[in-house]
Amino acid sequence: MRGGFLLKLLAWGIALTLVALPIVGVLNGWFASDRWPVAKLGVRAEFNHVSAEQIRAAAQPLLGDGFFAVKLHEVRAAVARLPWVERVEARKRWPDAIELVVFEQQPYARWGEDRLVNRRGEIFTVAGATGLQGLPRLAGPDDRLADVLQFYADCLKEFTGSGLVIDAVTLSPRGGWKLDLASGAVIELGREDARPRLKRFLDVWPRLAGAHAGPPAYVDLRYENGFAMRWPEPAAAPPAGSGDSGFGIGKKPAPPQASIGGTARAYALAANFPEYRMLDIRRYVAAEDPSSQIFRIPNPRSPIPATSRIPNPQSRIPAFP
Repeated sequence: MRGGFLLKLLAWGIALTLVALPIVGVLNGWFASDRWPVAKLGVRAEFNHVSAEQIRAAAQPLLGDGFFAVKLHEVRAAVARLPWVERVEARKRWPDAIELVVFEQQPYARWGEDRLVNRRGEIFTVAGATGLQGLPRLAGPDDRLADVLQFYADCLKEFTGSGLVIDAVTLSPRGGWKLDLASGAVIELGREDARPRLKRFLDVWPRLAGAHAGPPAYVDLRYENGFAMRWPEPAAAPPAGSGDSGFGIGKKPAPPQASIGGTARAYALAANFPEYRMLDIRRYVAAEDPSSQIFRIPNPRSPIPATSRIPNPQSRIPAFP
């Protein structure tokens, strides 16, 4: 009895093996791959940066073992390694088709010198990234990417309606923030209270903009009670007799321009900004930088008097003695 049972068990084992072996062989492409070949490869993509030929060339080597033997995860990985590909979806369609959906990277900003950030907040690298136009320039430590993206988004909201356009945001390794505007102006915000300092400047900016034809060249917000500004150098006066207003014949002479060592002006702004009051600070501003202006906002809660300033070794405008 016992010997007969073992023979039956062995027979069943052989029968199951004979049934399972062809199935396993077909699924792994060991044989009969030509009986169920992959005859069609369907691709859906935007084709902005990745062509259909590139996708086909990446997937084709993995389709030769037959419909059942195709490993979709390997096809997805091969296509995802192409430049500009963010992710890939793959599925089989009976009896002979493989369908791919390819999602390309959507660049949101430039990161550093030659990398990009996509709309999911991920850094990626592609050839020719430096040639892309119209993207904001962001920079900082890689582990602070989320902070830089959030700060840039906050700045976009704050700058709405100001007439100023942000071109770049930089976070230094020491944590200092800097903005570059599309006009070429630079705004230094420092490491602490960057958002309140920026808001303080933008609250005053409409009044300052009305007194000047264009944006400033440099803004330093790294002060406790105010900020410093430098405006672009004024255009040179036209030569005599050129026909423009000035010293041409028969025309009233134009008023003399301020010399390089002329009086620099500063506006002390009251806490509620009712008006501007000019102060002569020629002894505090370098003679070679006559267009510099210092804006101070008295803070009654600050232990530092409104007539003084925290020395800043990085500022191009010297501190009050």
